[in-house]
Amino acid sequence: MKIVIFGLSITSSWGNGHATTFRALCNALYDRGHRIVFFEHNLEWYQNNRDLPEPPYCATRIFEGWDEILPVVRAELKDSDIAIVGSYFPDGVAALDEVLDSNVPLKAFYDIDTPITIANLQKQGKTEYLLPRHLPELDIYFSFTGGPMLRELENKFDVSFAVPLYCSVDPHRYREVPSNSTFECDLSYMGTYAPDRQPKIVELLCKPAQQLSHKKFIVSGPQYPKSLTWPGNVERIEHLNPRRHAEFYSSSRLTLNVTRRDMVMAGFSPSVRLFEAAACAATIVSDNWPGLDTFFVPGTEVLLPVSSDDVVRYISGYDASELRRIGRAAQARVLARHASYVRAQEFEQAVETAGRKMRPAILTAET
Repeated sequence: MKIVIFGLSITSSWGNGHATTFRALCNALYDRGHRIVFFEHNLEWYQNNRDLPEPPYCATRIFEGWDEILPVVRAELKDSDIAIVGSYFPDGVAALDEVLDSNVPLKAFYDIDTPITIANLQKQGKTEYLLPRHLPELDIYFSFTGGPMLRELENKFDVSFAVPLYCSVDPHRYREVPSNSTFECDLSYMGTYAPDRQPKIVELLCKPAQQLSHKKFIVSGPQYPKSLTWPGNVERIEHLNPRRHAEFYSSSRLTLNVTRRDMVMAGFSPSVRLFEAAACAATIVSDNWPGLDTFFVPGTEVLLPVSSDDVVRYISGYDASELRRIGRAAQARVLARHASYVRAQEFEQAVETAGRKMRPAILTAET
């Protein structure tokens, strides 16, 4: 297939998980023989932090303004088999209008922020990148959230076919590697600052750091306010190039996963960082949310603390072999079910299903 994607960013992972999500999926689709064209708005913060300017598995079309790129968009859509607009694409409404008005056989939306999208549709009647009128016209609504929210999309918002397309991990890039002394620590966390996540970081990382002053902790990610104070044994890394993520996770005795409030409320919303850490055999300490146990077995593949006391107990009471066993169990689960090549196959299956759903309608219309 020729696949045209309009996404937030594939060339820069700075401050967003969309890039590594798109990279893993597009790379796997390319390996399976598909041709991909990726449109990306040249936003300043990505332009200044572009860690993969020319992905080898897709043709990137980076542009300054929608009107300027529109002739190229129309030319690429003419012979494409499926066009996908992603959540938070800066020109999402215009791109959806263009795609839905085109002759592309399959028209899709990939929501990497489903709970936020639905919350905005319910509260404000729209989002910056998607309007209610677009939803009934889509052939496929790919969602990084599974569970009951898929049926809500179909029943309340007239989506004809909502299917989970969870984030995935490229096992060639995220794998267990030798420990690097730069990143060796007792507990790490990687994630962009978000106000609703910070209280959990304080409870599950900062408080244990204060109690265990002889242990080392690392927080990696951009946009944390300068006004925040960290315990003296918490090292801050502003941004870590994805090329070093495997070293980061492989060097941590434990790594923390903290989920945005909207994702917790919706459930069934595993972040890409969760799968990436597991692929590196990191032992994950995570907040809990509905559906988490459908991705990892609590206690066996992931540790679910109730408070900072539990985290202190993991750090001080679990020996290396026990932590390694948990990390490798999670790794086996992710490689079997959430690797990028698995997700590419699920993408193809959804496309095939959507195509079958369309054919009877076409035949009826022709009759």
